[in-house]
Amino acid sequence: MRTLLRSAFFSLALGVVLSFNATVHAQETGNPPVDGMPVPPGGFYNFSNNLNQIIRKAALEAKVQGVLLISYVVTAEGKVEKVEVIRSLCPSCDEEAVRVISNSGIWIPSKKEGKPVAKKMTLQLPVKF
Repeated sequence: MRTLLRSAFFSLALGVVLSFNATVHAQETGNPPVDGMPVPPGGFYNFSNNLNQIIRKAALEAKVQGVLLISYVVTAEGKVEKVEVIRSLCPSCDEEAVRVISNSGIWIPSKKEGKPVAKKMTLQLPVKF
């Protein structure tokens, strides 16, 4: 229940925070419940705003709109691994998203019963002009 409430709050907060008709949605995928989602350095607000601006710029230059879907794993040590594009928007947008997520630094990992655990995440980045 706690994870469900956190996920709902997280989704609501992202929807309120981001602008330019492009939003970032993160979700847990295929994992047992944990005591919290991973947190990037500087918080998810700064991370998602930065990623949103970079993807929006790349999409404007490529003159594309749509949805970019990316998955990645935040390890128990907080490292970001296995970044992969699930649904492509355009090559430049895909490359930028992978670059930003891969180079995002050491995250605060999810925990289960007080111990850090790896967590697979999915980011949905809709871009519409």
